[in-house]
Amino acid sequence: MFHNFIFLPLYNGLIGIMDILPGVDVGIAVIIFTVIIRLILFPLSKSSVLTQVRMKEVEPEANKIRIQYATDKQTQALKIMELYKAKKVKPFSSVLLLFIQLPILLALISVFYKIIPTVDASYLYSFVHVPIIKPTLLGLDLTSKSLILAIITAIIQFLQMHFSFASKQVAKTPIDPSKKSNVPDAAQMANMMTTQMKYFLPIIAFVSVYWIIPATYPQAAAVIAIYWSVSSLFTLFQEIYIRKKHIH
Repeated sequence: MFHNFIFLPLYNGLIGIMDILPGVDVGIAVIIFTVIIRLILFPLSKSSVLTQVRMKEVEPEANKIRIQYATDKQTQALKIMELYKAKKVKPFSSVLLLFIQLPILLALISVFYKIIPTVDASYLYSFVHVPIIKPTLLGLDLTSKSLILAIITAIIQFLQMHFSFASKQVAKTPIDPSKKSNVPDAAQMANMMTTQMKYFLPIIAFVSVYWIIPATYPQAAAVIAIYWSVSSLFTLFQEIYIRKKHIH
């Protein structure tokens, strides 16, 4: 099922771009391919961003519930879910998006690994032809890991996380002094975690595309770095667009 319904369509989609646009190198094809995938997933991504914004808006009320029911976690969870339902917040939309993206990402790793240096014609649909493969991005060799692409990936990841977390900073809710010693400041903890992640994820991005992925998929490392960079950049502009158009 994974092979027929996820891997093969993605493989043929990427090869199809190079077939339709003769002369285009692998790097440009991957950029076009990534944008197409992200556009297809845009409705889900939009829902996820709007949910995060609405959760931020109701966070002060949720914090009050956490304080009020600090010693009764079951009631606290029920009250928060009732709040989300009343405000039409779907807290699990981001999880749904993750579950959809994960098999796609796993398939893409295989796709990228199998297009360099040659195309396997046995995977192609009858209407897709084997193109001439140029494993480069504007002259940059993509057959092995690239320090330049790893650095670019980390920088773009940082910019995307910086904007995303800056837009989601949770406002602190005043806490009853009599209960403060027993109840952690959830807003402060959330802000601390997002600040740490803003710097931690770019490091993960760099280490992944320059050391971890090349260890297993040496031929796919540079291409995955391109996909990661374009995907993060798309997410950045996507959030800017959604917040300007749908959030007032």
